[in-house]
Amino acid sequence: MKPEWREFLLNRGAEFADGSVQTFGNPERELRVVTVGNVLADLSHTGLIAAYGEDTVGFLQGQVTSDVRRVSPRASQLSAYCSPKGRMLATFRIFQRGETLYLSMPRAAVEPTLKRLRMFVLRAKVTLEDASDSLVRIGFSGPDADAQLREQLGAAPGAPHQALQSGDYTTIRIPAHHPRFEIYGELEPMKKLWTSLDVHAAPVGRDHWHLLDVRAAVPVVYPETVDAFVPQMTNLQILDGISFKKGCYTGQEVVARMQYLGKLKRRMFRAHTDAADAPPPGTALFAPGSSSGQGVGKVVTAAPAPDGGWELLAVVEIASQAAGDVRLGDADGPRLTFLDLPYAVPDESTEPPA
Repeated sequence: MKPEWREFLLNRGAEFADGSVQTFGNPERELRVVTVGNVLADLSHTGLIAAYGEDTVGFLQGQVTSDVRRVSPRASQLSAYCSPKGRMLATFRIFQRGETLYLSMPRAAVEPTLKRLRMFVLRAKVTLEDASDSLVRIGFSGPDADAQLREQLGAAPGAPHQALQSGDYTTIRIPAHHPRFEIYGELEPMKKLWTSLDVHAAPVGRDHWHLLDVRAAVPVVYPETVDAFVPQMTNLQILDGISFKKGCYTGQEVVARMQYLGKLKRRMFRAHTDAADAPPPGTALFAPGSSSGQGVGKVVTAAPAPDGGWELLAVVEIASQAAGDVRLGDADGPRLTFLDLPYAVPDESTEPPA
């Protein structure tokens, strides 16, 4: 995080923990308002990889699950980076700003992902850099977020994953019940924008913003879940994060085989638990009769729920989820109450998306 940006947020009541904004002084109020009101969040808990050079698109096209040729100044996309065995090593959003493509992901994922990608550059004319401190990034969400952004910037992306370049700002609309945006820019313009939006929104901490990610059911791979899931287990194909027609990329054979020939036995669901503490990514799930060693699934990510407990995303055996008795941590742990996903899960027999 830029020291100047940190000082700016401190002067506005930010309280930091683990290098990112935990709260703006009233976490209970922030949790109440984040799902119903207009809110503003610092996104410095995420990191960025910058990719540029004349071979950038071709290089990434051979590495990630999405069709990178479709990224443009007006279109971002979700994507994943897989091992040769088709297991996800990272998930991220790809967007363009100027001549550079950026991959936005959890900060902890930047270094290992960058290190592995660089191994395959070889003679390709592409430069990969940790750009986490090069751009300030904020989140803005709420019933009036679209109108407020149009007032401040003159326009706003109209649909999820659409992007807009407006003056000094790159704005991306991301999935949510209310209009929700990620905004990227240089320090001084972003300070100005935050000050303008702060009049109409309540600043919230990272975990409160993360609740909106959980409710949008967008998967995130953290260090604890690296190499744990095939992309389809996390519904990435429903979010247009996999192209089944673009050609080869690392892990493509396994991902395609699962889509066309395999039968998916585990899928990502949304749930609530009354556990006393937040279940970290990778926490094992169990059901009656499940093996104590393997379990029936793993937590993907979790966030505090407004009415207590935790809302979470978890990859679970479809049969165990249907039976309804899935437990956190061990066979006697807190029960999961399953909630609706914000998108339809299509019949697996339908033709896969492009």
